[in-house]
Amino acid sequence: MVRKSYGKMRGTRLKLRSGRKLSINKYIQEFEIGKKVHINFVPSSPIQHPRFQGKTGIIKEKRGKAYVVEISDIGKSKCLTLKPEHMKNVG
Repeated sequence: MVRKSYGKMRGTRLKLRSGRKLSINKYIQEFEIGKKVHINFVPSSPIQHPRFQGKTGIIKEKRGKAYVVEISDIGKSKCLTLKPEHMKNVG
C-alpha cells in the first residue's frame, strides 16, 4: 500500500485561496523589463510554492498579463511566471 504524503503543500488547495480582495490597482500595475521586484504572494489568487515567498528577482520578459521573474534559489537561477498582484517594486 502507498504511504500518504504529508508534504508542505498538502491540503492547501482551498486554504490558499482564502483572503481579502485587493484593490484593482494591484492587478493592473505595470513593470518595466530589467527592474527589480519583491515577491509577496497574495492568498486570494493562485500562487507558486511557498519557498519563493519574500525573494527578490529581476523581470526578464512579459507574457500576456504576467511577467517572467528570474530569481536565485540556493545558488541556481530559476524563472517564475507571476501576475502583477504578487510583485512589488524594490526601488
